[in-house]
Amino acid sequence: MGKQVAIIGAGISGLLACKYTLSKGYQPIVFESSSSIGGVWTKTVESTKLQTPKAAFQFSDFPWPSSVTEDFPNQHQVLDYIQSYARHFDLLKHIKFNSKVCGLEYEGPAEDEMQSWSLWGGTGEPFSSKGKWKVTVQDQQSSSSEIHLVNFVVLCIGRFSDVPNIPEFPPNKGSEKFHGEVIHSMEYASKDYESAAKFVKGKQVTVVGFQKSALDIAMECSNANGVENPCTVLYKTEHWNVPDYLPWGVPLSYLYLNRFSELLVHKPGEGLLLSLLAIILSPLRWAFSKFVESYIDKKLGLSKYGMVPKHSFLQQISSCLVSTVPEKFYDRVGEGSIVLKKSPKSFSFCQEGILVEGENSPVKTDLVILATGFRGDKKLKDIFVSPTFQDYIAGSPESTLPLYRECIHGRIPQLAVIGFSESVSNLFTSEMRCRWLAELLGGTFKLPSIEEMEKDVNQWDEYAKRYSGKYYRRSCIGALHIWYNDQLCKDMGWNPKRKKGIFAELFEPYGPTDYVCS
Repeated sequence: MGKQVAIIGAGISGLLACKYTLSKGYQPIVFESSSSIGGVWTKTVESTKLQTPKAAFQFSDFPWPSSVTEDFPNQHQVLDYIQSYARHFDLLKHIKFNSKVCGLEYEGPAEDEMQSWSLWGGTGEPFSSKGKWKVTVQDQQSSSSEIHLVNFVVLCIGRFSDVPNIPEFPPNKGSEKFHGEVIHSMEYASKDYESAAKFVKGKQVTVVGFQKSALDIAMECSNANGVENPCTVLYKTEHWNVPDYLPWGVPLSYLYLNRFSELLVHKPGEGLLLSLLAIILSPLRWAFSKFVESYIDKKLGLSKYGMVPKHSFLQQISSCLVSTVPEKFYDRVGEGSIVLKKSPKSFSFCQEGILVEGENSPVKTDLVILATGFRGDKKLKDIFVSPTFQDYIAGSPESTLPLYRECIHGRIPQLAVIGFSESVSNLFTSEMRCRWLAELLGGTFKLPSIEEMEKDVNQWDEYAKRYSGKYYRRSCIGALHIWYNDQLCKDMGWNPKRKKGIFAELFEPYGPTDYVCS
């Protein structure tokens, strides 16, 4: 029997991990807690569309069908595309649906022996004759549990599902004081489109948050209720959400997704020459950011509504926080069916609704929808049985998640994490990581020492802190797609230069199709 690889999650990353481990002759078994594939794309609000142009969000060896003509396909089109990919590569037979992984426990050398290792797993190898993972799986339909012993685990559980981030409130100031209803955006998204529209109809709704899901839900409330019952959006910080990817007619990819754009910023592990170039070209880095900011302000009328962010667009894209604004969102603000309300510090609940700190009058509301994100870090941590491994994977609250190449924790053997760290195009990045992981499993290359891996992790953390500011805790490779992929290519023995000619190599945007072949 061949080496068995357990893959947890059948979203995009899980499907990619399944496909590429199969390509190396391993036996993947994919555990999916729900009854279908697609991850976050299985349940969304009606207005949800792809956040990046489809050309950047596609499988390298499976193009979008010609029937999808939109640059930003809707949820049904994205889900159909993902399902077609799984059918095309015959992945469904490897998936166990309604199978929730409740715990991962490593059975091998004692923890004190493992702590003395200088190489990953003690030998630097992805597999070990001394250790296996015990995967406890619960059948969601029968509630029965079973144990699987596997040689390697790939965690593809994502960050934006299952464990909602619920704000904490002082005693007697939480939702228990409120006469209305409080739900998380996850609960709203789980409703079918008709039920969701009925749920908000005729109600005064307050949406807390200002990222993509918050804006989408506010638009749907506006559609349902108009100016008679305006939807209030309670936000803490303004963001450079983009109306499109063509600032002043220039594709955003030419400003941030080519090699020249990456010369403008300092990079993890760069040499003296690249460091000097980043210093010399810093005025251009500032100019690119202002160029995009001026377009967003003009196109959306941010100044008119007092919504110009205090941070730069570079900081926004470096934090993987760029998202598109729903069409005509600010028109709805102008007409009064959406009301923007800033709460820079904190808020609490009262009987009538929400009380913003420093204000005497409450925001009167019937329904509060918390679009406050998810606790992906908690979900990732809690899947481990060992408190030591829990501490390892969580890392320091002062830094990004401590994963080498955003995939491997040097002190957790025979395990990889795919799809937790974000990028501008998560599908593209997950595929590169899965190809890298498959080559690692296949013995194409070995990892450096744990000490070297931890040094590399720290360098990426410094980059994140430098350009992301207060958002740096997020796991994100930011605007360094090519530099990051170069590291993966060099590890795998591929030529990192994928273009034909010096000009194309320097100025043409990079995307999934550049990495079709090794």
